[in-house]
Amino acid sequence: MKLSFPICLFFTASLVAAPAAEREQSTVVLDANTVANLRLEFAKAETRLFEETAFALGRIEAAHASQAAVSSRISGRVVGLTAHLGDRVEAGAEIVRVESRQAGDPPPVVALRAPMAGTVTACAIHLGDPVEPDAALLEITDLSEVHAVARVPEAVAGRLRTGETRARIRLTAFPGETVTGELARIGTEADPATGTLEAHFRLPNPEGRFRPGMRAEFVVILASRPDVLAVPRAAVQGEGVAPRIVFVRDPALPNAFVKSPVVLGATNDRHVEILDGLAPGAEVVTTGAYSLSFAGGGALSLKEALDAAHGHEHAADGSELKPGEAHDHAGHDHDHGSEAGHEGHDHGPEPDHGEHDDHAHGHEHPERPWQIATALLALSTAALAIALARRRHA
Repeated sequence: MKLSFPICLFFTASLVAAPAAEREQSTVVLDANTVANLRLEFAKAETRLFEETAFALGRIEAAHASQAAVSSRISGRVVGLTAHLGDRVEAGAEIVRVESRQAGDPPPVVALRAPMAGTVTACAIHLGDPVEPDAALLEITDLSEVHAVARVPEAVAGRLRTGETRARIRLTAFPGETVTGELARIGTEADPATGTLEAHFRLPNPEGRFRPGMRAEFVVILASRPDVLAVPRAAVQGEGVAPRIVFVRDPALPNAFVKSPVVLGATNDRHVEILDGLAPGAEVVTTGAYSLSFAGGGALSLKEALDAAHGHEHAADGSELKPGEAHDHAGHDHDHGSEAGHEGHDHGPEPDHGEHDDHAHGHEHPERPWQIATALLALSTAALAIALARRRHA
């Protein structure tokens, strides 16, 4: 029971001081040059169609129905070759000439033609090579449409629907470019080592840029929900720390950003669902938000920024001053050796601007919250020390 009084005083002092400190610490105020150097970018918190996604890795393959082999019906040797690896050929074009081993002067020559239009993706012969009817000489592939094959976990594979499920696909060979593929089929057997199945997505390739074997990254769209409040992933800071935060641009104060804690929901490859902490339309920092996390109080204090923006004095926490407080700040800097309106009048040393100041200047100086907090904190500390001393001697 002896400790209850100082403990109550301690918490009272903390509560008085907390609001001002909290507001000032949560606001980062920068100058225009700093904002320009950080190259900040912004986005609005908006309600949108929110997609549930899964990430996977894979590669590009040719569709099985788009490949054809070129072979000879007779034994002989290659005496003509007009198509080489990577060449584009048209259907019916002569691409290989084979000289028969049958006797003749000259020996008979058979022309081999392309069975389909496409690109030569394999070539196993050179001029003069012997050939047999059981060997494929060239392979031609139609690359106008390819398959992007993703290795998806079994739990994800069960949610895929042929002809409905789509994926956003990025290829290592083309950074910054995203294409969309539609699910064509799912593999018939899972890999026992990785627990994944192959999901084949049709990928249009009219220019033939995507080649078999290229590596790819997949964002598979599993489901979607309308009217979900979300922000870009780059806006959310504090990985592994609770609560996560975003920086909201102050609509009234230039170059000021408020650190706002948020409650997150689902995350996809582009956006994060916001369950609490933001209102629709709030403008959040995306690019540069990580740098703001280390900006501390910024280049200016909250009070200085508000004073400059509004043209009058504010309290340290940014709140408006009462009329008496405004007069005190505007007309009395408490340097009594040079105070305006008291020139030539020596007040002498005045360490305490309490009751003495009230009588000297004809008006009251209201107690400031931090002064009350400091006094209460000092009182509680002294009371706690006395209580502890009595307890030791008891």
